[in-house]
Amino acid sequence: MQFTTCVNRTACTEDGVHCRACGRSHDEIARLRQLTDIVAAFALEMDYDNLDDFLNYLTAKVSKKVNATRNERPL
Repeated sequence: MQFTTCVNRTACTEDGVHCRACGRSHDEIARLRQLTDIVAAFALEMDYDNLDDFLNYLTAKVSKKVNATRNERPL
């Protein structure tokens, strides 16, 4: 599945199963918002001055974990 970014919050539709602007399911959108809230709350709690370094680190770690997990799956 290909990830599609949000068009913008004002274009997001709340009715139906999928957003008509970006095509993602409302469940996916809600879960991604939860993840964003959790990461933002953690960064605020830690009071990181170098937020970009933290986010770059998190990006690299998640990417590495996803790729490793995909490589462990049988074809």
